Amino acid sequence: MKLATFTLNKVTQIGIVENSLIFPLNQLTEKIPNNMIELIDNWKSYLQLLSDINISTENAFKLTEVKLNAPVLNPKKIMAHGLNYADHILEMKIEKPKNQIWFSKSINTLTGPYDDIKLSKVSSQNDYEVELVIVIGKKGNYIKTDNALNYVFGFCIGNDVSARDWQMKTSQWTLGKSFDNYGPIGPYITTLDEIENPNNLNIKSYVNGEVRQISNTNQLIFSVPELISYLSQVMTLEPGDIIFTGTPAGVGYSMKPPQFLSNNDKVKCEIEKLGFIENNFKNE
Repeated sequence: MKLATFTLNKVTQIGIVENSLIFPLNQLTEKIPNNMIELIDNWKSYLQLLSDINISTENAFKLTEVKLNAPVLNPKKIMAHGLNYADHILEMKIEKPKNQIWFSKSINTLTGPYDDIKLSKVSSQNDYEVELVIVIGKKGNYIKTDNALNYVFGFCIGNDVSARDWQMKTSQWTLGKSFDNYGPIGPYITTLDEIENPNNLNIKSYVNGEVRQISNTNQLIFSVPELISYLSQVMTLEPGDIIFTGTPAGVGYSMKPPQFLSNNDKVKCEIEKLGFIENNFKNE
């Protein structure tokens, strides 16, 4: 199932996406909350309710008629992993990390899958990073690797937009990763049952139509279950938490010469089975 948070006539709602249509849940039943985190937290009971509902196109809108927002609007945490693709390690000419490298992105980074993104006026080295994003489905800590996927609600696409000059000022990356609206995700959450193997998905990014990154999640140094298990040793993961899993080779920072984002650039990020997000970048 594909679940989206969208706005129509200034009202924000949750809907099921099928093909090019979106079915608002509040028109299907009043028993389902209009809050993605609450929906995720009680998914098993609501899933049974949804399976008993006859979904009709009479209740649907075209996706082009609504504004898609970030699927989860107010997660408690956004965590991200760095240097997690073998091909990215090669282009950066560094050693493969022995331990997982984590940083946080602030909540203010979240923005919609097709929203314009303002390029900060205090950075001249803004970069793109297509990433597989995990949406946590249930509360847990000290999670075993072989049980980690049971804590996943679903997946979406993210662009870990990075201000490289700020990122490289210190050994801590948080500021360079946490500028306003530097974290578009979406276009919706594809639930775990639709993804047979999250560690085998084609992943790409484009800048103004030119392919910049092309890889597969089988290049992840630390797999999705390993990421979840390791992170849960430190912090309790909760429904709706967002996890960026790392980016493959092809970022602007590593090009010769580097090619950073500028006014009116358009970045498209796509992952097999998850769709795509596309954002226009505008000078602040």
